Amino acid sequence: MQQDNRLKTTICGVEFSSPIIGASGTFGYGLEYSPIFDLNKVGGISVKGLSLHPHDGNPMPRIRETTAGMLNAIGLQNVGVEAFLRDKLPFLRKYSCRIIANFWGKTLEEYVQTAEILDKSNLDMLEMNISCPNVKAGGILFTSHPDKTREVVKAVRKVVKNTPLIVKLSPNVTDIKAYAKVCEEEGADAIAAINTLVGMAINIKTRKPYLANVTGGLSGPAIKPVGIRAVSEIYRTVKIPIIGIGGITNHEDVVEYFLAGAQAVQVGTANFVNNSAIPEMTESLNKYCEENNINNISELTGGVIL
Repeated sequence: MQQDNRLKTTICGVEFSSPIIGASGTFGYGLEYSPIFDLNKVGGISVKGLSLHPHDGNPMPRIRETTAGMLNAIGLQNVGVEAFLRDKLPFLRKYSCRIIANFWGKTLEEYVQTAEILDKSNLDMLEMNISCPNVKAGGILFTSHPDKTREVVKAVRKVVKNTPLIVKLSPNVTDIKAYAKVCEEEGADAIAAINTLVGMAINIKTRKPYLANVTGGLSGPAIKPVGIRAVSEIYRTVKIPIIGIGGITNHEDVVEYFLAGAQAVQVGTANFVNNSAIPEMTESLNKYCEENNINNISELTGGVIL
């Protein structure tokens, strides 16, 4: 089925052929999915979270399946920003999908340095992760209070001059609206919401946590209602675009996020259940738009009746 212009969406001046993006941490560097399906069928790829230096992540075991999703404590394992630019990015440039570099730092200085390197690398967008709950020294610090979020967004905004800056927010806060507002005030171009919820699982035979890290990030269908609520609240608080994340498994979930206020979505855990989830979802979404006389998916943004 030809998509025409129904699924085209523009965020911060960047046009996507489809609003469905592979979520960071679930889609590798994109290369891993190229033998499975044509990456041109993905609107964009948010690559594994990049740090200034290579990072090994947390010890094993670090993934545990749950009733309606999964717990992960990978700990942001990655090759480092320089190796990504040298060894991974050239392959991705063969495709038309948009490339989003997700990044993080253990310190404010590392955030700034990594962002500055990426900003000079002709990427489509940058996605700053200030919310990962799996790194004891790092991201969680900057979501502990809106003032900390303000500090890191302001510092990174000063060095990111060429690329739209997305800030990915955590649901593990009292009021996500306050964090979104701070991001907008300090120059963020878009918000991504939500990251994972902190969770834990215990082996009743050994009486020990299943994850070596003890806690991990809960993702999958179980967190979709939290994501929908967060996007809806943020949409009524800020004017910058929102990318919805959390528990998306089919085109109906995509539509729900759009109605809540999203202009694009990221699909994560569903990729582990079905490696072709994104292209299948894209086709179903296009069919939905055609059957419901929707000329462009953007018509749905914020359309919930409250």
